[in-house]
Amino acid sequence: MKRTTISLLATATALAVVTGVAALTAPDGGAATEATAPARLPVERSSLLCPAPSSSEVAETAYTSFTPSGTAGDAKDGDARAGDANDGTAELKPSSAVLADPDTAPKKDDEAKKDGPKNGDAATGDGAKGAKKPAPGKPALALKEPGKPVAATAEGGQAPALVGTATGRLAPGWTTQQTTTVTAGGSRGLLGVSCTGPDTDFWFPGASTAEDRQDYVHLTNPDDTAAVADIELYGKDGALKTTLAEGIPVPAGSSVPVLLSTLTAAEPAADVTVHVTTRTGRVGAVVRAADDKAGSDWMTASADPAGTAVLPGIPADATSVRLVAFAPGDDDADLKVQLAGAGRRITPAGHETLHVKSGMTASVDLLDVTKGEAGSLILSPAQDGRATPVVAALRVVRGKGDKQEVAFIPATAPVGARATAADNRAKGSTLSLTAPGATARVKVTASAGTGGGTQVVKTYTVKSGTTLAVTPPVPAGLKGSYALTVETESGGPVHASRMLALPQDGIPMFTVQTLPDDRGTVEVPEAEQDLSVLDD
Repeated sequence: MKRTTISLLATATALAVVTGVAALTAPDGGAATEATAPARLPVERSSLLCPAPSSSEVAETAYTSFTPSGTAGDAKDGDARAGDANDGTAELKPSSAVLADPDTAPKKDDEAKKDGPKNGDAATGDGAKGAKKPAPGKPALALKEPGKPVAATAEGGQAPALVGTATGRLAPGWTTQQTTTVTAGGSRGLLGVSCTGPDTDFWFPGASTAEDRQDYVHLTNPDDTAAVADIELYGKDGALKTTLAEGIPVPAGSSVPVLLSTLTAAEPAADVTVHVTTRTGRVGAVVRAADDKAGSDWMTASADPAGTAVLPGIPADATSVRLVAFAPGDDDADLKVQLAGAGRRITPAGHETLHVKSGMTASVDLLDVTKGEAGSLILSPAQDGRATPVVAALRVVRGKGDKQEVAFIPATAPVGARATAADNRAKGSTLSLTAPGATARVKVTASAGTGGGTQVVKTYTVKSGTTLAVTPPVPAGLKGSYALTVETESGGPVHASRMLALPQDGIPMFTVQTLPDDRGTVEVPEAEQDLSVLDD
């Protein structure tokens, strides 16, 4: 028998088998079934990137890693898609150190302040000099089970950036907090950041190239191939002319810190919006801002451009609040500025609206806008039907004189199904919950501690147009630090943030982390066989 005849018979037999299976699984009468809504299933893999903590020799850094028990959304704990193949892993490992020219890389933060990098010098190098190459494959932090956080510490200025992956049942909602205390030098302050996932587009309103600021954008590449990033800077008059800001290579598994003031020869600008994009690959991006008078902290990216922005968690004792906004589109934005306090929304006197020109950074000093009452800022279109997308952030200061401390609050997405803040202490945490629309009900779970304790659950009602600032529940018998998980049970959207306050020597050191949805679940459409592809 000829080879072509054998092939045709084999093909006919295979088609008969496929048709038989289809006949067994097709609906009665062969009629098409109605489309069903995609199921929400737990993610099976999560990635996190933590920047190099500090170049100060007196820095002390705590890492806390946590995955909530159970699964947010419609999926249930133990769902087959949550990790039947294995129990899962969650590890953070050191990234490679990126070494800058030793003649231009700052040796310490206080020396960087004193000498001051010059335009044209190497843009990278924040803490790069002296960084040790980590042992390959050795995790800095490994999570073993959901519901129980783990912690690790690092001291000095040689701790590298970390890259990590969680799989299986440890992936949905995996979060890691990096908290650094620096008691002296140019980076003095409490620097906190929720380690971020990789992406290709980031907006940072509120950065600066002023002479009294040292702002670095940290770019971390988790992948096995190199990434290439671009950085754009926008001041009050539009785009700043930049040099060395295009085509920045970020090697595989490495982190590159870039000093913003070295990217432009323009006059120093007090308020700058930073736009980070990638040409190839993806990166994690955060900005470390250090102020000569007000200390330092990490600045995470604003939520995606939108017509309405919510910036939750301004402390009751804030002595200075500065709003920075940017309109990335072709149209100007006219924004209504309101403060959602404990009882209702109010409009700050003299700052009822803010006009943001297209492609330009706008800012306004709101001073002590909270007047002793914690609140959240809500930006909305000044005119109905004229919503122009914006990004926004707040620079918040507590304390006065040489006892000041700074933190940043970006516009953030709602909590959604679930969000988590790790590294809470027995004292010093404040949870802010804001309901910009309808009244909402949320459940807050305080996990077991890193060294022991029993989880505690409490439910709160947040009234429409208000901010509820509470001391969160503390686990019974707490040892170590713990995680707070917020879940929306009913009502309208809720925006949240967690403030961690750790005063030192009379300085009200603090840091604020927003709590957007952890994206622990993803929509997975139901797939069915379609034999129409076999028709001639």
